[in-house]
Amino acid sequence: MSEFLPVDEQMDLLQKGAAEIIRVPDLRERLEDSRKTGRPLRVKAGFDPTAPDLHLGHTVLMRKLRHFQQLGHQVIFLVGDFTSLIGDPTGRNITRKPLTREQIDVNAETYKQQVFKILDEKTTEVRYNSEWLGKLGYEGTIRLTSHFTVSQMLERDEFNKRFQAEQPISLHELLYPVMQGYDSVALECDVELGGTDQKFNLLCGRELQRHYGQKPQIVLMTPILEGTNGLQKMSKSLNNAIGINESPAVIYGKLMNISDELMWKYWTLLTDLRQSEVDALKAEVAAGTLHPMDAKKRLARTITAGFHDEIATQIAHENWAQEHQEGLEVTGLEEVHIDWERLVVADAVMLDRLRNDPSLSFHINVAKLLVALGICESRTKGEKQADAGVTIDGVKVVARVIQIQRPRRLPVRVGKSHKIAVIESTAPIDPTLPSGGWLGLK
Repeated sequence: MSEFLPVDEQMDLLQKGAAEIIRVPDLRERLEDSRKTGRPLRVKAGFDPTAPDLHLGHTVLMRKLRHFQQLGHQVIFLVGDFTSLIGDPTGRNITRKPLTREQIDVNAETYKQQVFKILDEKTTEVRYNSEWLGKLGYEGTIRLTSHFTVSQMLERDEFNKRFQAEQPISLHELLYPVMQGYDSVALECDVELGGTDQKFNLLCGRELQRHYGQKPQIVLMTPILEGTNGLQKMSKSLNNAIGINESPAVIYGKLMNISDELMWKYWTLLTDLRQSEVDALKAEVAAGTLHPMDAKKRLARTITAGFHDEIATQIAHENWAQEHQEGLEVTGLEEVHIDWERLVVADAVMLDRLRNDPSLSFHINVAKLLVALGICESRTKGEKQADAGVTIDGVKVVARVIQIQRPRRLPVRVGKSHKIAVIESTAPIDPTLPSGGWLGLK
């Protein structure tokens, strides 16, 4: 008897949130064969480690990988450490600057730490495409590119628009979809996942598999997730992202601020509920038996609990309710602008990285934060208060050092003292800052 669920039950979960599947009958056939033979499908999604921190938009593909994993199939988390050297042209109207090997290695390790908040580490196959792409050499690359024409490459939307606008297209960018396609050959994939903006690259994989005598992979595409404003693609640069490493209070609060309409897309793309279950929830709201606010609270708790423990999630839930439903809004509070370098806890190397890359998260000294806000009179009193507990971002923290991102507005409460710390760059770099050691802890 097959270990796999009936195909219809598998499809209920796998089709949830899928924007397009090429082709649905082929996927059903592949699943039927899997049930007959007991062989799990090989399913991969590739991620170029172009940034150290992931947001919920990145997790849409990881969530779909998880669905295949839950159904007993072999999922492959592919780190595009080699293709990152090229730079993915997807969605770009200019050439993307390739990352250095050092940047790629650091980001890749960060990715691996974060992805296993969603995937089961024990059953996930982690691969790096430098394993095979780094060995191709000139001869192998020439043979690989011979399967495509320049006109085929120019059919790609980004390239076509840039060509028509007489904007430059670097030769190495044309190699990217070919390299991504070869990943599917090297891994002998049954299914490849990607966003709708990756369609051209995903189809290249099907084409190359045919050339190499393999059965063409199924392509499953997920839609692009809108950010918290519901208007544009989720992006840290657009300030509409929810980072998976952010505090429980921040994740929960941002989710509670999305529109009721967007909530249903988040239910579909960011949770493990089957589509039939999401539809049932939506029907309850439409019938008036479930209030939209309660559905959104359930969503916020579900997603937050995926990245933090239940206790932290419960505290975030209770604090949000207290502040927003019991008249204790954190608006109208005194805002104190604080230069981040006054608070940072970092050695000289990390400090230099932070100065050059504002997107990086960093550690701050809680006692210094309390002194800068005027809540505590001295560093010593600040440390005692940090040891006793401080409510930061709606979560009670008992620690002398916490991790944040900038620019950040942090509601900080100690007893009746309640202020907003606006952490940003408010002053030029101070050349007298000590180098080496842990700044802020001296």
